[in-house]
Amino acid sequence: MKKIIIIFASISLLVGCWFLWHKTAQPKEDMIIQEENPYVDADIKAVIISSENNTFGYDVYLHDAVLIHQPSRPGLPGNAGFATENDAMKVAKLVIKKIRNNEMPPTVTMQELQELGVL
Repeated sequence: MKKIIIIFASISLLVGCWFLWHKTAQPKEDMIIQEENPYVDADIKAVIISSENNTFGYDVYLHDAVLIHQPSRPGLPGNAGFATENDAMKVAKLVIKKIRNNEMPPTVTMQELQELGVL
């Protein structure tokens, strides 16, 4: 009989602890704070720049200050930029889109470069 009481007490304690953990681990809707995106309407622009071996990169400005200086193709070895100004601008526009969506840092993947046709 003593063993049954100990087992019952142990199970009750475990269930109680699980219930308390589960109840406090879930964020309540009124506790979730939505931060405002500071970049939605920000003054963001891209400027094409010259790079090594007659290639092109870009600078991204946020409120007239350089936020990103990208003279080379992101994620690729070497210092060469894009073959054309148009290619550099395609990637710069993608970066600006990511910034406006508050994706910081605005990382560019190889797949995105391929989808843009700049490789």
